[in-house]
Amino acid sequence: MLALAASPDGFTVADMTAKVHAMTGQTHATYNTRQAAYDLRKLRGKQLIAKPPRTRRYYLPGPAARTISALLTLRDHVIAPILAGVQIRRHDHVPARLTPIDQDYEHLRTDMAKLFSHLGIQPGSAAA
Repeated sequence: MLALAASPDGFTVADMTAKVHAMTGQTHATYNTRQAAYDLRKLRGKQLIAKPPRTRRYYLPGPAARTISALLTLRDHVIAPILAGVQIRRHDHVPARLTPIDQDYEHLRTDMAKLFSHLGIQPGSAAA
């Protein structure tokens, strides 16, 4: 969505399909215009994109772009490192001096390990 947001006249379902193909390498057989239309309906329902009446073009409102950017940042820079840290085993090397951010991640990692233990979830081995 963010890649299509810069279009001054908005974007169509076909534009979205082409962008998904270009960014992910998927083919028309794996992601087609019907699936793109479904995805756009879902995003409209969540008020992350808008469609003016009597047009086939969509646009990304400013607040929605900020929301999507925030979600991507959380996923890439907060959630992914925390989940990756759960895989750390006790014998892994931990530096003697940790930065405040590293300390925060270490606290989160240990708290997540406790939570998983209480829930009866055992983190699996790291993917090869």
